[in-house]
Order: sequence, then C-alpha cells, then structure tokens
Amino acid sequence: MIAPGGIRWVVLASVALLISGCGASSAGSRRALPASPAVSTTAVPMVPYERLVHSDSEPANWLTYSGSYMSHRFSALDQINKENVADLAPVWVYQVKNPGLIETTPLVVDGVMYLTEPPSNVAALDAGTGRTLWRWTRPMPAGVKNIGFPRVNRGVAVLDDQVFVGTLDGYLMALDAGSGSVRWEVEVADNQTGHSITMAPLAIDGKLIVGISGGETGIRGFVDAYDAATGERLWRTWTIPGPGEPGNDTWGGDSWRSGAGATWLTGSYDPDLNLLYWGIGNPGPDWNGDVRPGDNLYTASVMALDADTGELRWHFQYTPHDTHDWDANQIQVLLDDDWEGEPRKLLVTANRNAFYYVLDRETGEFLHGVEYAKQTWSEGLDENGRAIVIPGTEPSYKGTLVWPSLQGSTNWFSPSYSPLTGGFYVAVREMGAVYYKQDVDFEPGQPFLGGGEQRLDGDQAQGWVYALDALTGERRWQFNLLSPPWSGVMATGGGLVFGGSQEGNIFALDADTGEPLWSFYVGAATRTNPMSYAHLGKQYVVMSGGYGVFVFGLRD
Repeated sequence: MIAPGGIRWVVLASVALLISGCGASSAGSRRALPASPAVSTTAVPMVPYERLVHSDSEPANWLTYSGSYMSHRFSALDQINKENVADLAPVWVYQVKNPGLIETTPLVVDGVMYLTEPPSNVAALDAGTGRTLWRWTRPMPAGVKNIGFPRVNRGVAVLDDQVFVGTLDGYLMALDAGSGSVRWEVEVADNQTGHSITMAPLAIDGKLIVGISGGETGIRGFVDAYDAATGERLWRTWTIPGPGEPGNDTWGGDSWRSGAGATWLTGSYDPDLNLLYWGIGNPGPDWNGDVRPGDNLYTASVMALDADTGELRWHFQYTPHDTHDWDANQIQVLLDDDWEGEPRKLLVTANRNAFYYVLDRETGEFLHGVEYAKQTWSEGLDENGRAIVIPGTEPSYKGTLVWPSLQGSTNWFSPSYSPLTGGFYVAVREMGAVYYKQDVDFEPGQPFLGGGEQRLDGDQAQGWVYALDALTGERRWQFNLLSPPWSGVMATGGGLVFGGSQEGNIFALDADTGEPLWSFYVGAATRTNPMSYAHLGKQYVVMSGGYGVFVFGLRD
C-alpha cells in the first residue's frame, strides 16, 4: 500500500500524460468520446448513490458489477465498432500476484480501476496505464473452507469514498478508496460451518447488500444489508423459511434446517420500486430429494425484497424440488418495455435449467417462458410457469442421463441485453450428465451432496453464444464455440458482442448477425465477464485470461 502522497504523485504523472497528447483520437472510424479524468483529481473517487442510479448517463465509467442496477452488462460506448474492431490490440496487461481463477469484473471510476484477485485481494490501478495505486491483501487463515466452489472473488462495490469486498473466510470489508486502508470489517457468517463470500456486493442508498456461498454444505442461505458507513447489519432475509414462516410447509420434517439456498451472485435493483431481485441457489442435499419432500422454497427461485426492510414482496420458483443442482443464481435482467401493447416493468432471465423466463417485476406474475437450450427433463412449462417434469428423470442409484448437466445450460457468468437491438445475449453450455443419488447424513461444515454426476465431455459437449429476442426468447442467431464456456458476454453501442472461450480466445461478434469480427488469443482459458470503459477519450475493453487481466484499445 502506498502513502496518500504517492497517490497524489500518480495523479500528477497521469495529468502529464494527458498534456503530452497520450490518448488522442486517430483518424478513421474511431469516434470521439468525452474525456474522463486520468485519475480522480482528489485521489478519492466520490460515487454517491445518485451516480449509481444514473450510471447509464456516464458510460466512460463502469460503476457496478453488471454495469447498472438493471444488470444489462451493456456499454453504450461506440468508438470501437463493427468497422474498426479488427484494429483492437492489447494496451496493457495486469498480472495478478496470487495465481488462481480470475472471475472479477473490474470497476472503473474517474480513471481508477478497482479489481479483485484470488482469493480475496483488491487492487486499485491507473486505468490508463495499469500502474498500481494501492493493493490490499486479505490474510487467509489456515483451514479456510470453500466446499463446492473455487477460491475466487467476482469483484467489488463502490459507494461514496469507499470500496467494499467480501472475503473467502466470510467477512465484508470496507476500504478507503484513496488508500486501500480498512475502514471497517464485519463477519457475515462462520466460514467453518461452510459459509463464504465470492460475489461482488451491491451498493445502494447507504447500504451494502451481500449474499453467501456454501450451498454444498447444507447452510441456511440468506441475503444481508449492512450500513455502508458503520458496517452495522440492518436486516437479514433467510432464503429457507423457518417454522411458522410462509413456505416452511414446502420442506418435509426438519429438512429446512439444512436447506442450503445460497445467494452467491450479485442481484439486480429497481430504485423506483425499491426492490432487490436476488437469485437463489440449490436445495440441500443437491441430488437426493427424498430427504426433503416438497417444493423446497425459496431455493432455485428469484426473491424480490424490499431494500429498506428485507421483506419478501414476491417470489417465483424456476425449478421446484430441484434435484440436479440447477441454482437460479443467474443474473436477473430488468427491462422496461411494452408487453401485449402496454408498458410493463419486466424481469427476464436465461435459467440454468434450460428455460428462458419473462416475469412482471412489480408482481412476480409469470408472463412467458420457453426452452432456449437442449434439455430432456421437462415437457415444457404450464400456464403458471411451472415445469412439467418428465417421469424418471430424477437422479438414481444406478444413474440417470439428463440434459443439461449440473453446470446447467448457463451458469454464473453474465448475459447481456442491448437496448439497441432488443437482443438478450447469453453464453450457453450444451452438456448432458448421468446423475447419481446416494444416501447422506448432515454434518455442519461438511459436504452435503446426496450423490453426484458423470458429465458427458469431449465431442458430446458443445458451447454457444446465443442471441435471443429479449421478449420472446426466440433464437435470432448462434455462434458455435469449441467447448462449453465459462465466460459471459457484453453488448456495446458499437454493435458488438464480446465474449471468451475455454480455448483462450477473446472475441467480438456482430450483434445483429453473430458474424465473428475479431479475436485475440491470450494463451489460457477465459473465465470472466467483459466490461468496457473510456479514458482520455479512448474506449477500452477488458477481459481476463489465465492469470492476466487484458485491456484492449484501438491501435493509434
């Protein structure tokens, strides 16, 4: 960590680069962009809640995990476009200090980039050069548990002059945005009972919203809100209802006690309705549903929560009584559009179970659903959106072949919605698996799985990027990948869709046709989501590969 005086020196150095003409636009199809400061002139980026609400109005910055509260993962920047994307090249690369999977989405605020490194470290970089401004390292205790998921961190949140990060050992940290020093820390839950934090927190008005990982140990999941200034917990909403609470009767006996329902990916938010939309994970045990008869609310669901109180306003369960580990933690995308001739507030999502859903986000009413990827477990959805399950597709002691695999038709990586095309872009995994059921006893802090799977790898597995009509789920085009992906996509104002592959290629597609327009080989698998920002009048696209975070810009 460098001293505050060092930060001021970096600011002056960056201004000097600006004076010397660094970042000036070249001739041709590059488009001029509003200049953003090299680094915040106060050396402390200020991000009040109002900036987060109106983040779409400043596309030069990337202020939240999904780019906006609506979770579109769309960049309105259009300097990089169909005509010139072939000229995209690396500008700088940041190598993480601790090797491990990089699943972070960097945030950029007024010329400062904040990103996480595995397992729970944070770095602040000059967005123009990659120079380290400060770096905060979380010491990990011996014996830290991460059962059922890798040692990853997906990013930070920013609010006012603080940066917030969750840690693998179950803490929420508030860091000073200018220096990286710790303002406060709070233990969200005990790691030794299986709890952990891998998601990027969500900052709203004076609050930090955070979820929990650990569904494979039979935890009782929850969503928390914390005071951004003090770290005081303001409310907690359990995803597994206890006795006397609505939904508890969907759990046979005492099975709710180990019901899981982890909340391990960042939710979406509607400031006008003051509602949070949070995807909920699988029930526990994962593959043996005999010990938990019933629909098992609120697992494999989306919960709409009052942001002030945590009160449940409505829910929709995508996969009742899930026995295939099809978490519903996929990003819930919010749209405002006409539905049957009337303006409507909508929520759309491509679920892990291979179905695409359209809901009314004010009421939770099911409006439409359709199969978007290969699946063999359901005959379709009924008029209420409930899957019509094909008999004999449950896991068994001998094994049952079903599509999709436990990784689902998509997973944690983000989709993207383009308001320019009306397209919903999603990276798709086409893979089946043989599901097995086993007997299991619950022991806190230990694996609570009840079976497993043998997936169909090799030639029987494929990957795709699909462009779906956001209102109907109808497929517009598809782009074939060599293997099932672990990276998300981002659409842009330049008419592009960026993504990455397990083979190590970062690529750009035509958002209208799916035609490949550019690719760059980074030498190792990509496992993250793209994002974009502008700095000194120049647009950049960011994605990781292997142990490096690659920043691309047009050649001068």
